[in-house]
Amino acid sequence: MFKYFPTNYVWNLSINLAIEMGARIGEIEEMCGPLQEAAKSPDKEGVQAFRDTWAKMADKLCGLAEEDIERGRLLSAGYKYNRAATYLITCERLQAHGAPGRTELYKRSLELFHKSIELSQENCQRVEIPYEGKHLSALYVKAKGVEGPAPILIQVNGLDSSKEMKYRVGLPQWLAERGVSSLILDQPGTGEALKLQGLHARFDTEHWASVVVDWLEQHGDVDSKLIGMEGVSLGGYYCPRAVANEPRLALGCVWGANHDWRDVQKRRLEKEGDFPVPHYWTHVQWVWGAKDIDDFMEIAENVHLDGQIEKIKVPFLVTHGAKDSQIPLKWAHRTFDQLVNSPKRELKIFTEREGGVQHSSFDNSSNAGQYIADWVAETFNELKAQ
Repeated sequence: MFKYFPTNYVWNLSINLAIEMGARIGEIEEMCGPLQEAAKSPDKEGVQAFRDTWAKMADKLCGLAEEDIERGRLLSAGYKYNRAATYLITCERLQAHGAPGRTELYKRSLELFHKSIELSQENCQRVEIPYEGKHLSALYVKAKGVEGPAPILIQVNGLDSSKEMKYRVGLPQWLAERGVSSLILDQPGTGEALKLQGLHARFDTEHWASVVVDWLEQHGDVDSKLIGMEGVSLGGYYCPRAVANEPRLALGCVWGANHDWRDVQKRRLEKEGDFPVPHYWTHVQWVWGAKDIDDFMEIAENVHLDGQIEKIKVPFLVTHGAKDSQIPLKWAHRTFDQLVNSPKRELKIFTEREGGVQHSSFDNSSNAGQYIADWVAETFNELKAQ
């Protein structure tokens, strides 16, 4: 793990995520160099300083991109908008719920992200899935070199990630190169669903997963018999719960197991384990639509996989970082041990040898992510041959 700030895990996590999304080290140094003292400040003051410096870099890149556009250099502009969006995504993620200007910051990050996709001519399309009178937004990445319907992997967020973050880390591209399409989803409680649609997380994730599968089955470029799901971080709960209760999902995998999130919350109340974001308790209450901490802890009692994993009757991959300081490794073993009815189960612990030892491999997404991509592509091929 790259530790720019020796005493601030949350900021280091954010910087590592930005690097995995394509940040440039020179720009990181320019942004973070002036923040050494701010990293020691209380949440509000420190987070504002972080936001100011990262947003300033985004502004600079946008100015440079505009100059590129004036000269007809659209690809160069797209790459700059890409990093500008990444830097806004990074600093927006650290803001407290209700912080002044947070919604506007988030909307601007989406605008710049889509500018970068368009100008860079990337294999990525925004789609909207009708849901409870509103919609779930997602990014669709088409498999390469496939004639006719292709297998597809639905990819879902964790507690504080978004579809744009997951797309930029790289798994959709790695899958596309292996003949698998992707649908990267802002499910309820995350991304646009939470921040723009007001859709909160729910423990019975099959409720929204079934709606997504219904939508995919209507599209001719999707092989409806080969729809799988992957989840990162808290998605390590969302995904197995969905696969256990939505029989049309043909396989599942988790990038960081999260078998018993209720226990994690109890430990965090006792100051055990690292927090992923500042203002943690107000953040989780917002995500889950809780009115206070007691209400949230009552909701969290449902967020575990005991009694669910045994229902999974399709191939399933469990991965976890050996040095995950947020979710103990024991929960990966618990998920794997309960996969007694899966015809193909695998537990992969990422060690120092291959990297990706931190939470959901944010310290080295490439090796871990391509391991997942290989397993998914190989398993879809096996299923197709049956």
